[in-house]
Amino acid sequence: MLYFDHGATSYPKPKSVTAGALRAMESFGANPGRSGHQLALKASREIFDARETVAKFFNIKDPKQVIFTSNCTEALNLAIKGVLTKGDHVITTSMEHNSVLRPIKALENEGVENTIIQCRPDGSLPLEKVDQSIRENTKLIVLTHSSNLTGTLMPVEEVGKIARERGILFLVDAAQTAGLYPIDVEKMYIDLLAAPGHKALLGPQGTGFLYIKEDLYLKTLKEGGTGSKSQDLIQPDILPDRYESGTPNTPGIAGLKEGIRFILEKGRDNLLHHEESLVKYFLEEMKKLDFIHVYGPKDCKKQSPVIALNFRDMDSSEIAYILDSMFDMAVRPGLHCAPLAHKTIGTLEQGAVRFSFGYSTTLEDVKKAVEAIKSIGIEL
Repeated sequence: MLYFDHGATSYPKPKSVTAGALRAMESFGANPGRSGHQLALKASREIFDARETVAKFFNIKDPKQVIFTSNCTEALNLAIKGVLTKGDHVITTSMEHNSVLRPIKALENEGVENTIIQCRPDGSLPLEKVDQSIRENTKLIVLTHSSNLTGTLMPVEEVGKIARERGILFLVDAAQTAGLYPIDVEKMYIDLLAAPGHKALLGPQGTGFLYIKEDLYLKTLKEGGTGSKSQDLIQPDILPDRYESGTPNTPGIAGLKEGIRFILEKGRDNLLHHEESLVKYFLEEMKKLDFIHVYGPKDCKKQSPVIALNFRDMDSSEIAYILDSMFDMAVRPGLHCAPLAHKTIGTLEQGAVRFSFGYSTTLEDVKKAVEAIKSIGIEL
């Protein structure tokens, strides 16, 4: 199969990632931090090494500020619900994923106000609207680094600077960018960074993390066993234990560490250049087809390797079915868990067909996708 669904999860994983996860299961598959025997200690060291690897990759000063989660959604929920309380105001945008919008909307029932900035039809953010939306009680700004629908890259550093100057916390959803685009939490004024391990970081599914800046205290989403201060019935305050109750996904975290090592070995800039070149070629070919409508910036420098398009007025799910059944190609149709983003670009009823490229996508793969699209177009 030709796989064009890296925006959902990277596939296939690098062999070193699979090997890392298997090694954890086969060589030290004990419960880390819950005992003093050698297998448990090996598991603990593996998780500590992974935490250090993540911290260095994103310029996080203290590895303890890296909280491992089961996915990016959990990380976003911990950040949003951990920060906001009754009477607070939060700012976000119309291009956000439901993993941002649903927690924010759920907090309306607890007296938390929100402003959702309307983005432009190409998904870009009018920066002036950020400053205009700030109120006296604004406590948090939440921004995706890149839209999962159009790939539109957002002005993270600029928004972060506004937030820092106004004394507002800044949360970045790096679901589509972590691992491929440079992210420096210090340079970009990021207070909270949520990311999945299984997309551009190339790790296994069921992994993710939340960076929490020093001295920022969040409410917990869950309490339980941490392997520390077990004599107390109150959740320990020490990090990362405060936010990591329960048995961690040691094999997944081991695989995530190997994913980052793979990126460092190949060179993140090299991987980005490769994927940008694929986007550029694909967009140029789509411009030649009068039955195709492409959404977003239509510029490989202004979007991540995610392209949303439609075939005239055809249902997006029908196109995806044809690509799957007739051409053995995997794409994602529908609303992509981002209904406001679809409303922004005008595809709420039709949905869109999303092609998303990854480290393993080749130019030949993309050329075959172009030929498949042309073949479908002949029948329209």
